[in-house]
Amino acid sequence: MAMLCLLLSFTGLKAQGYHYESVEGDLLKTRIYTLDNGLKVFLSVNDEKPRIAAHIVVRTGSRNDPAETTGLAHYLEHLMFKGTDKFGTSDLAKETPYLDKIEALYETYRTITDPEKRKAVYHEIDSVSQLAAQYNIPNEYDKLMSAIGAEGTNAYTSNDVTCYTENIPSNEVENWAKVQADRFMNMVIRGFHTELEAVYEEYNIGLANDSRKVWYAFNAKMFPNHPYGTQTTIGTQEHLKNPSIVNIKNYFKKYYVPNNVAICMAGDFNPDEVIAIIDRYFGEWKPSTDLSYPQYAPVPDFTQPVDTTVVGQEAENIMIGWRFDEGASLQADTVSVIAEILSNGKAGLLDLDLNQSMKCLMSGALCSTMRDYSQLIIIGLPQQGQTLDEVKALILEEIEKLKSGDFSDDLIPSVVNNYKLAAYQSLASNDERVSSLVDAFVLGRDWSVQASVIQRMEGMTKQQIVDFANRHFLDGYVVAYKRMGTDDSQKKIEKPAITAIPSNRDKQSKFVADIIASKTEPIQPRFLDFDKDLTKSKTANGLPLLYVNNTTDGLFNLTFRYEIGCENNKWLAYAASYLDYLGTDKLTAQEVQQKIYKLACSYNISVGSKYLNVNLIGLNENLPEFLDLVEDIISNAKVDMEAYNLWVETEKKSREDNKLDQRYNFSMLNSYSVYGKHSFLRDVPTIDELKATNPQTLLDMISGLRNIKHSVLYYGPYTTDEISNVIAKHHEVPAMFQPAPKAEPFVEQTTPVNEIIIAPYEAKNIYMRQFHNENRQWSADNQPVIELFNEYFGGGMNTVVFQELRESRGLAYSASAAYVTPSQKGKPEYAVTTIISQNDKMMDCIRVFNSIIDTIPQSANAFELAKQALTKRLAAQRITKFGIINAYLSAQMLGIDYDINEKVYNAIPSITLDDVVNFERQTMARKPYRYIILGDEKNLDIEALEKIAPVRRVTTEEIFGY
Repeated sequence: MAMLCLLLSFTGLKAQGYHYESVEGDLLKTRIYTLDNGLKVFLSVNDEKPRIAAHIVVRTGSRNDPAETTGLAHYLEHLMFKGTDKFGTSDLAKETPYLDKIEALYETYRTITDPEKRKAVYHEIDSVSQLAAQYNIPNEYDKLMSAIGAEGTNAYTSNDVTCYTENIPSNEVENWAKVQADRFMNMVIRGFHTELEAVYEEYNIGLANDSRKVWYAFNAKMFPNHPYGTQTTIGTQEHLKNPSIVNIKNYFKKYYVPNNVAICMAGDFNPDEVIAIIDRYFGEWKPSTDLSYPQYAPVPDFTQPVDTTVVGQEAENIMIGWRFDEGASLQADTVSVIAEILSNGKAGLLDLDLNQSMKCLMSGALCSTMRDYSQLIIIGLPQQGQTLDEVKALILEEIEKLKSGDFSDDLIPSVVNNYKLAAYQSLASNDERVSSLVDAFVLGRDWSVQASVIQRMEGMTKQQIVDFANRHFLDGYVVAYKRMGTDDSQKKIEKPAITAIPSNRDKQSKFVADIIASKTEPIQPRFLDFDKDLTKSKTANGLPLLYVNNTTDGLFNLTFRYEIGCENNKWLAYAASYLDYLGTDKLTAQEVQQKIYKLACSYNISVGSKYLNVNLIGLNENLPEFLDLVEDIISNAKVDMEAYNLWVETEKKSREDNKLDQRYNFSMLNSYSVYGKHSFLRDVPTIDELKATNPQTLLDMISGLRNIKHSVLYYGPYTTDEISNVIAKHHEVPAMFQPAPKAEPFVEQTTPVNEIIIAPYEAKNIYMRQFHNENRQWSADNQPVIELFNEYFGGGMNTVVFQELRESRGLAYSASAAYVTPSQKGKPEYAVTTIISQNDKMMDCIRVFNSIIDTIPQSANAFELAKQALTKRLAAQRITKFGIINAYLSAQMLGIDYDINEKVYNAIPSITLDDVVNFERQTMARKPYRYIILGDEKNLDIEALEKIAPVRRVTTEEIFGY
């Protein structure tokens, strides 16, 4: 270990006057700077594409919320998008008195309990908000990010962290830094009551999510005297309705200081230039001289199991967990390895003993790390007729196996090899690089420790793991039971009396105007040339081959693409699923999974409507051996009748569980409403059909794939000749291919008249979609206008839909609209809107959506910004690796032989706002729509819906087809 510490020690270097630290052996080659004010800056260079993942991390979250205003950290996250004293306002001096008045009114409002007095004060808040809104320019932050071509504008809050995320073109670092520095130093709280309602809608969404409620209840038992358990990130219903702007401002001043913040960036940049820019804009940020966090007494140790129960309409499950030291501790590394020993998707104890043998519906383990504590959590779902206590007993048996060392000696080395594989795969993603940097900063873990995780894992022995398990996996654990039942704790929610604030779409602050007008060295676009960027060849045994060379690492991605899909055969996906539970004539089912995991490779069979793909990924050095194994599985899998019967029962239970899930219901309702009874999701074998089927016929379908026409797709280190010969040696093909069964296409239904389809689901909110399809065929010539329309109208936060539905009226947390182009020639284009909102806001949502669809609000400034955003994003876009092959196949499906992005990019300058407006009027405005609603009818305004169109009610069984 002494040698290991030496190799991974920090080194201090100086570049152009800025001292930084780095770690020898760090795969990310991270530079760590600390500015004079304490601001940490983590920089990792990846020059694959001219973009940068740029996250600003504040080391505070709901753990530090005042107990009387929980949810504060999360709500502040939302308010950070509202602007500063420089942007988001047209006249700060005139706006400020109204903002101060709103702040004072909320302090009064939160102390009043009389309902009528509360309404009166809220009415005054709403009135003053109207006056303040005269000067508010909503969404200016989003406009700024659009102006520089940013993507992924978002943020998240958890127990210990609030993180603000952007993905920017590499030539826009200075504009990004200028905006962010102003945002973090000069935040102004405005647009308060409409954004509060958006947060409340986010809370409403969680009310129907039993998994979230289980997590809260579980942590309440795990951390009975600590904020991890005593308060939630979203906050309580009572606190959300009684916020304190004063508390929010105090929280901002206390924690949003440079010595509590890190900037984490990964991408294509010169670190010497970037750190100088960051220092220029963030260097004046004043640090806190008394930064501190609330301290809490240690959570008491448990000497016996502690349990809790949550009821709701989603499927039953059980969660079991043990508590460990803080997330920065080395103990957390051991817990992470144990989580993989238990559950890695292939060869873990839970995988082999419970999932593979189907002793329960599903089980899995994970390590959850937080700043003060970490946890090992196991989740289990029961089979039909199985009790949660029976699942619990099975899980605890596996813990005993862990403690007794009853697992393969190969398992720990296999875990380490797969960690290495994941680490190398993550290098390709700027977001994953940044995520690792963020985690280290939030947990307070030295980067030298974080960067050496795999080396420490390599040093772990089986005996060490067993000894650790025996010390820590005792009877002091927490159990959360999720049972079926009615949750009476959910309170009735009333729609607030909010007057829509003006969008002020044509106003623009000088700060925004300056950023938009700023000139940077433009990034030259690089579009695909399918004659140069990939090789079209044949394997030595005659299969068409699409090839892209991997020159960066030793990983491969190999796909066999068969010209058959579920339109040809609805059984294919089920045959592939059954295969996962079988062995061959030489290997047991468990041995198959263990061998796959040991090779640090994986495979899956994915079935689409027209194609079936057998996908293999992993270490290229193991490709020949792994391909032999996969070919053996496909060709020589042995029927196991007991496994088949259990698999059918598992499928039956999964289907019943799916009917209990709100999002799954909406997915099925949408599919039914768009395609009718014959759809990708609905056209599946019935349970009776599965029971009556000879499982050998399913295996014959899979082994018979070799007789179906197919091609080979490869991204990896082999040359074309090398992969050609590997395929010829390890993949047998027939002398002549057989035709696939005749396809029955899935057809999008037209919408000749207004229609309303409602399916039942009891919740405090609705999921709703409007769908219009007049069977309009796609033309490549229209794609530039379509892309620009979506950018302007409904594709993000700087769009008409977001401004009108969320910013102006607070009607929803999530709202979007799009004109959708097909994925293949001959399929229609169509228009769609989507919203999740409170039940009694349904008609407001419909009215606003229909109004903006029929009138398409127009703003020359907003349109020019949309053009600029789309242009910059396309210029900085790079399609690489296996994505080149996917892009080529997508173009083929559409009947073109070029990169459609190039056509869009070249056409943008000549497209006018009138072009977009005329397009929308031709395709969406005043058209008949199918209104697709999942909700609780007794809480919906059916009479108002019936004035729009006839209401057709469908049952859960109808939309699922079973």
